Parts: sequence; structure tokens; C-alpha cells
Amino acid sequence: MGARMRRGRVRGGGGICFGVPAGAVGTLGLTTLLEIRLMQARRFVKTRYRRTGSVAEAVEAVREEVRRPGVDYVDGILFSKDHGVVVTGELTDEMPEGARPQTFSGPWDPWFYLHAREKTAAVAAGTDSAPVDYVPLAEYLFRYDRGGFWVGAAAFEYFKLVPFNRFFRWFLDDFLHTRMMYRALHGSGESARFVVQDVAMPFETTERFVDYTSSELGIWPLWLCPLKRRAPPTFHPFTTLPEGVDRKEDDLMLNVGVWGWGPSDPAEFVRKNRELEHKVRELGGMKWLYAHTYYPQDEFWPMYGGRGWYDALRAKYHAETLPTVWDKVHVDAAAAGGKKRHWLKRRWPIGGLYGIYKSIQSKDYMLHRHAKWKWKGE
Repeated sequence: MGARMRRGRVRGGGGICFGVPAGAVGTLGLTTLLEIRLMQARRFVKTRYRRTGSVAEAVEAVREEVRRPGVDYVDGILFSKDHGVVVTGELTDEMPEGARPQTFSGPWDPWFYLHAREKTAAVAAGTDSAPVDYVPLAEYLFRYDRGGFWVGAAAFEYFKLVPFNRFFRWFLDDFLHTRMMYRALHGSGESARFVVQDVAMPFETTERFVDYTSSELGIWPLWLCPLKRRAPPTFHPFTTLPEGVDRKEDDLMLNVGVWGWGPSDPAEFVRKNRELEHKVRELGGMKWLYAHTYYPQDEFWPMYGGRGWYDALRAKYHAETLPTVWDKVHVDAAAAGGKKRHWLKRRWPIGGLYGIYKSIQSKDYMLHRHAKWKWKGE
């Protein structure tokens, strides 16, 4: 999550690894050579919470922190237009005398995003005052697992009668980790009205994009994560700039995570997603292809430089008979807009309870119960 991997590199080869490569949208791949850049692990991450008072300030703060010497991790959370937090991490083996590690894996621990909001609630934006935690390294890397960033709060909104407080977050902890919530979301059918989109944006147009999501979707918080900007041809997102906008960064783009409730009507849900796709392209951004993707072919392929390079690659590896990337990621807008969930799942709270049943059936709660990375003290 915004890691700056810059300390040494390791080359390996000679073997064959079977797996699904990152960004391959599900295609089985063969890896024969890897080049990996590594960071030396430390015991703790000195975690600093920088309060910002506007979207523009938050975007600029992310840009500054990525370039700051000694900073190893950078990401940000926008709680609203006037309350943002840019979180930076610095690897260290030492803690000040009297300091205690801050953990996020225990059922009684705070959810990370709530902790960041609370730590900065009384801090004035634009000041040098920034609260600091010392977080064990693995706890930092998995800090968003409990609550699934903040998507877990949507479960409390759905069930309505269960208060969103620390006691019930503790009591229901088994159900409030990312894997369990993913199972429940899809089992319940509520994924049909939940917006889950990650969007790569130029830094220069991110504020305009946030203005759009705020007015049209009303989804908060939003996640900000700086990433290396790639050049085409690739199916990874790469950013361009609208005419008349000058680029300040040549090698970075900003991922904006937009996750929250959308319209309950299927046709309206599709319409809002299509509007989002148009706005992203208008502002020079691109979506990650893991989520609902509604682009028709005549819109999709030009985004990635046409089909020439892709078809040549398919021919080279005798893959012409396999589905294309568009075949695999495309959601038919007309079919999705007319699709209705089973009448029983639409009746509250039956759909949600069925989703919980499916998540229990998966037994994924055992994974976080017995995770080896959890901090166990000195």
C-alpha cells in the first residue's frame, strides 16, 4: 500500500512457477524469471498521521510525502472534503522509552480508519503537529483487514438494529474481516448495489474526481494510494491528462478507492457506474479491471491502444481460441440493468442473514483466528 521499494534487488530464474499473475484478470500464467526489489524488514513502522483540511491539500500532501527521504509507506484517507489524513510509515527497530505498540488485529483493537480519524479529529489542518504510533510491521501491513478498510460499516447500516460501536465490533469480529465480508456480500446479493471501484487518476485531476463522487454518489471515506505510472501497452491502468492540464508528475498516479452503497434499482445502479466510467476517462484516469466493467468493445479497446498489440501477443502464444480480456471482464449493461435478485433475498434481513450463513460455511474466520503474523508482544 504505497510502499516505496527501493533497497536492493534479487534476481531469480531457472524454475517455473504456475499461478495467476497480477493484473492478468484470471488467466493462468507461467513465470520463468522474476526480478524483485526488496526492502529490509524492521520490527516496527513509525506511523505518522498528517491532518489535511481540503482535497487539494490531501493530494498535495501525498505527493510531498512520497518524495520525502526516509518515508517507506504512504497512503491517505479522505473522510470528507475538509478532513483528510495522509498516513506515512517509516521502518524502524526502535521505540521511544515508554511507548507501547499499537495493534489492529485483536477483536478489541480499533479499526484502523476509525483510529486514524480519532487521532486527527482535534488536530488543526496544515500544522506540523502529527500524532505518531509505533505499529508492529505485520500489523501495519494488515491494518485494513478488520473492517475491510471501512466497508464493514456498511454491514451495520444494512442490519440497522445493531449499533455501530466498539462492543459490537468486538462481539461480531469473526464476521468483520475482509474474506468473511466478501463471502457475505456476494452470498447476500447485496453486491448488486454496492459500488466497488478502484480508479487510477492523475494527481492533477483527482480533486475534480472527488467532487464528482461526492455530489453523484455521496460515498465517504475514499482511499488514496500513490502508485507508479505505467506506459502502454498494458492492461494495467495508466493515466493521461485532459487538454489544457499541465502534468506535475511524470512517474506517479493516484489510486482512489470508491467503495460504498449505490442505487438499489439495478438499472439506476448500472447508469451510475457508466457515468463513473465516463467521468474517469474525461479526467484522464482508468479503472482497475477487477470490478464491474461496462465498456462496450468500441470504447474498451481504444483505451488500451487498440487490439493490434494484443492480438499479436495472442497469436504468438497460440491463444486465439481463448476468451479475450474484454470477454472476461465485461458486464452486459442491458442484462445487468434488468436483472432482479431472488424475491426472498430482497426481503430484509433474509438476504443479509443468508450471506452470513455462506461466510460461516466457508470457515474463512479460521484464517484470521490463527494468523501467525499477529503481534504477540516481546
